[in-house]
Amino acid sequence: MFGTPTDPAKAYSSVSLETSIQNASPHKLIVLLFEGVREAIIVARAGIEKEDIQQKGMAITKAIDIILNGLRASINLEEGGAIAQNLYALYDYMSARLLHASMHNDTGALDEVLGLLSEIQEAWAGIGEGADSAPKA
Repeated sequence: MFGTPTDPAKAYSSVSLETSIQNASPHKLIVLLFEGVREAIIVARAGIEKEDIQQKGMAITKAIDIILNGLRASINLEEGGAIAQNLYALYDYMSARLLHASMHNDTGALDEVLGLLSEIQEAWAGIGEGADSAPKA
């Protein structure tokens, strides 16, 4: 009637992620987006190494989607000034490098994006959760 999940671990992971998202602060949501991009790039690398075109393509598409429709979309260009504009451009660059990696099976481009992502993620972690509770001007 209701059916059983074919992969209990996948079902748990999905429910766990949904719960994490529902209970997350705005700061934590960005952290989850960074983690999602990182995981997708790791899966893409595995796809390239196994010559699994479908795995590579789906993972890179997911990474680009998270970058453009998650991370980049969360930037407030009106209030963020030059830093926001530079970050916006960097996310565009990262997406272009991922597209290049997909088209040319270039794991170096994946590594480049992971490096850039790590730097941004570290800076974001430096802001800390206090950013969510800071008084607004």
